[in-house]
Amino acid sequence: MLKSTTALAVILALGVGVALAAGPGLAAEPAPLKYGAWGFDLTARDLKTRPGDDFFRFANGAWLDRTPIPGDKPGISLRVLESDLAEARLRTIMEDSAAKAGHEPSTVEGKVGAFYKAFMDEGRVEALGARPIAPELDAIRAATTHDRIGALMGRHVKDFEGSAFAIGLDVDTKDIAHYAIYLSQAGLGLPDRDYYLKPAFAEKKAAYRAYIETLLTLEGWPDAAGKAAAIVALETRIAEASWTKSEQRNPDTTYNPYTVAALEKAAPGFPWKAFLAEAGLGGPAKVVVIEKTALPKIAAIYAATPVDVLQAWLAFNVADNAAPYLSKPFATAAFEMRQKTLSGQAEEQARWKRGVHAVSGGDYGAGDRSDRFGNLGWAVGELYTARYFPPAAKAKVQALVADLKTAYAARIKTLDWMSPATKTEALKKLAAYNVKVGYPDKPRDYSKVAIRDDDLVGDVRRAAEGDWAFYAGRQTGPVDRGDWGMTPQTNDAYNGSLIDIVFPAVILQPPIFDPTADPAINYGAVGGVIGHELTHGFDDQGRKYDSKGTLRDWWAQADARTFEARAKVFGAQYSAYEPLPGAHVNGALTMGENIADLGGLTLGLDAYHASLHGRPAPVIDGLTGDQRVFLGWAQAWRGKVRDDAVRRQVVSDPHSPRQYRVNGPVRNIDAWYRAFGVKPGDALYIAPENRVRIW
Repeated sequence: MLKSTTALAVILALGVGVALAAGPGLAAEPAPLKYGAWGFDLTARDLKTRPGDDFFRFANGAWLDRTPIPGDKPGISLRVLESDLAEARLRTIMEDSAAKAGHEPSTVEGKVGAFYKAFMDEGRVEALGARPIAPELDAIRAATTHDRIGALMGRHVKDFEGSAFAIGLDVDTKDIAHYAIYLSQAGLGLPDRDYYLKPAFAEKKAAYRAYIETLLTLEGWPDAAGKAAAIVALETRIAEASWTKSEQRNPDTTYNPYTVAALEKAAPGFPWKAFLAEAGLGGPAKVVVIEKTALPKIAAIYAATPVDVLQAWLAFNVADNAAPYLSKPFATAAFEMRQKTLSGQAEEQARWKRGVHAVSGGDYGAGDRSDRFGNLGWAVGELYTARYFPPAAKAKVQALVADLKTAYAARIKTLDWMSPATKTEALKKLAAYNVKVGYPDKPRDYSKVAIRDDDLVGDVRRAAEGDWAFYAGRQTGPVDRGDWGMTPQTNDAYNGSLIDIVFPAVILQPPIFDPTADPAINYGAVGGVIGHELTHGFDDQGRKYDSKGTLRDWWAQADARTFEARAKVFGAQYSAYEPLPGAHVNGALTMGENIADLGGLTLGLDAYHASLHGRPAPVIDGLTGDQRVFLGWAQAWRGKVRDDAVRRQVVSDPHSPRQYRVNGPVRNIDAWYRAFGVKPGDALYIAPENRVRIW
């Protein structure tokens, strides 16, 4: 729900359901979203803009002009409004649950309610100040050696500590029947290494140093100013040693198995055994290192850093990670840095919204760090889908997925640049995909996670410990093929290492999916998203995994060279885009998402054509079927963000800014030119021989 009455009036005028609170402390049941009479909001278009000059603006320009960005958000979009609706629904669930929850409940619903109640007890949070993180700070003060500090960093997987290295557990891509422990570079508190190394971000870096000093002062840490400067210097050295995000995208160079003994020799200076033991991982037979050349450098930096600086750095991380759950001085400082300075968000979100994020996890546009730590996300998802995601919706999306897979198979069979042997393997992989819709079949067990209505930080800590215990406990067991990597209330979708594609419940609402909309709109929107996720299995990263999910080269060499050449041309198109002066899209970083967008929209259009079974597409409000497919895609990406958020995105996010997620694909699709009469001289025009055709 938006704070701005102007924005609210706009949304209501568009026919988007927004429910106002029924009274103080009570949330009304929010109305569902709706766009226009048949799924597209005709009043959103800017008819003064030619489609061939800026199709994103043609489809969305009037909406962009009349819709302000709310003060408590870094941007506004129809996807944000989806998240707002989910947020409002979650509020009703949590308030209902809180009203029935006891002090330390045993049911899933009770635990969700007690956690939310603890967050909303602002008086108690303020009275406690920094006391809830005293155990972590005491342990840091007692850690007076490099070995002991390194061991404490192992707790980052289940508590508020930070770490110079990150631990993850996922399917072993060279042995898909088992899980592997992955180790990667970490240690940076700013969004990307560029924030430390490029002059364009000097002001952000200076603000970060001041933020560190503020949190250390609030904790009562000695020499806060001096230690803040030393911490920024330390993180700058780590940034210099770290791989770029583009380098991290290559599966061939990011799978580097080591025994722990071999890792100790390759990256000396860090207590790897104690680090893994503190994480509850014992003595694993092997670990997989992501950034092979960076970890030894960071280990050496760690070993050369004085103990008192490492202690202060760890103390800062505890406060930074815990800030959303602490008293106002901590929370406000974190907002000023994390949302306002880095993303341009003008106002802090209402406490109930922050409470929803804290309990539920996931990304609802909060921009804070509350989704990184302990929450009851899977419990909340169980309650959410029981109330808001009917089985009929799941069945309709599953049918759409089948249509898209059929369209993709037909396209693979007719590719003119791929050899028969590679096509056979590609079709095997496509057929192997397990598509998961809405919610997991098996609920997560929270019986051992103790939640109390008067212990917010303790709830976060215990939830994090329970979540990590779930993953760490299965490291030696068989791979769970039914596993999900996103909760049902997460507004996103993904293509996973299990040769699976997941579409959580929250994304399956307008503008992405509307069961009452014109089919062309759904094929352009949710069809495009489904095709996008399918294409991820065949983008510049995904194509390197076979039909079982194993990292293996299954391509004929000539086919791989053709793919790479076409991808290079596509990447150059995106690298030329400049959303703000001096801020260019990184075509290498965004390559996978851009290829998936092109493939997804192409497949959505193919599937729509197939759904007509030879019949002519109806014309609605003067718009042809093909035009409506492209407009459905454009509407799905309708939105805008603040300049600071754009600058952050282009250096740290593998997704291109939303205008290029529309203009970038369409200008490479022949049918778009025919549908909208795009001609030479139009700004987006590309000659047919120069259009990129991959899938």
